[in-house]
Amino acid sequence: MLQKIKSYIAQKRLLENDNVLITGLSGGADSMALLDIMTLLGYRCIAAHCNFHLRGEESEEDARFVKKWCKESDIEFTSIDFNTRQYAADKKISIEMAARELRYAWFEIVRKQFNADAIAVAHHKDDSVETVLMNLIRGTGISGLSGISPQNGKVIRPMLCVSRVEIENYLVERQIPFRTDSTNLEDIYTRNHIRLNVLPMLQKINPSVNETIFRTAENLAEAEKIYKKAVHADIEVVLKNNRIDIEALKLSASPLSVLFEILSPLGFHPAVIDDVKAGLDASPGKQFFSPTHRLIKDRTCFLIDKIKKTESDDPIYFIDAVSQEISTPVNLAIKLTGVPKLIDKKSRMLYADVAKLQFPLKLRKWQAGDRFIPFGMKGKKKLSDFFTDQKFNLKEKEETWLLLSGEEVVWVVGHRADNRFKITPATERVLQIELKTMK
Repeated sequence: MLQKIKSYIAQKRLLENDNVLITGLSGGADSMALLDIMTLLGYRCIAAHCNFHLRGEESEEDARFVKKWCKESDIEFTSIDFNTRQYAADKKISIEMAARELRYAWFEIVRKQFNADAIAVAHHKDDSVETVLMNLIRGTGISGLSGISPQNGKVIRPMLCVSRVEIENYLVERQIPFRTDSTNLEDIYTRNHIRLNVLPMLQKINPSVNETIFRTAENLAEAEKIYKKAVHADIEVVLKNNRIDIEALKLSASPLSVLFEILSPLGFHPAVIDDVKAGLDASPGKQFFSPTHRLIKDRTCFLIDKIKKTESDDPIYFIDAVSQEISTPVNLAIKLTGVPKLIDKKSRMLYADVAKLQFPLKLRKWQAGDRFIPFGMKGKKKLSDFFTDQKFNLKEKEETWLLLSGEEVVWVVGHRADNRFKITPATERVLQIELKTMK
């Protein structure tokens, strides 16, 4: 088996001969075999153990076992304790996901600490098969059917070429002890249920089903490379500045695949992505949500917007007569001057007659019912109508700020000043504000 794994490492270009490895060591059969094999292949290994404190005394015995084994085998060892249940509760995620996040984050810290080249973990062929079935049951794209990747950044999986049975036989041959996680024998977790119940049923139909699924996943992994190259070429045309061009999307080879690759990493469920595809010709304003993002249908595009955690009421900021700087979501440069000789007519600039202003001025988001008199006009206009005339999309409306004197709009910030506060030949002092950049 040593030669098999050595060849796999070379084939997948996972390591160089003199690399230093952080090796995940739980004490189970897979990780004990991995540590022994990588050591025999000549790599300097630092064994890293996570105690997740999920199985009471069993967890403590695992920690003592791996520490003792590494000391007797003269292998560098480091460990950490996690309050996994508390972390899962705080993050509102499953225990399995919590353990995974904690493990890989710490492995990377240890890798940097020891200046190691890679992090080796003990996934094998059967794990990859179980992952394919899990993803197939839950619903996935081509990536989810490609199984576990042999490399993900600094994390490598040198044992993906061998099965669980091969690993167990290797441990017997080498007389290497290991610990058995009692939860692996319970089918309350999806992966365990697949391992203990689903795969044995499939093996009755095809005794070589594990190998068949693994080979199919490898074929799909190769096909995925072609798929990603084509889809990413379309994405470069379709996606610009968090805007999905609808017409360009329709012209792509597979609009649904393009949407899936753009939206899936943002947490959008496949069913929601199907709804987005069906809503390409929907009226502007329709929204689609993931836990972290929303997609807003505009006239010619979909706008991708990160959901911001804000207070229920939008904040109000105040500007007194001598403010030079103000910390707000919009970056304003403020001056009190005499009448300027030259007027910059760009919408990012405001020139207002100080005598007509009531200080402190207020800065807030626009609200339904707000009205103003656009510069150069006489009658009042609803902000909502102004937005329609200017063809604002929903996101642009939500991000619009108003500068007010009392309750009167002085400036739709960055867009249009109010005619009532304009400078005239009688003006003596001017409030000059420049909108710099949005934060």
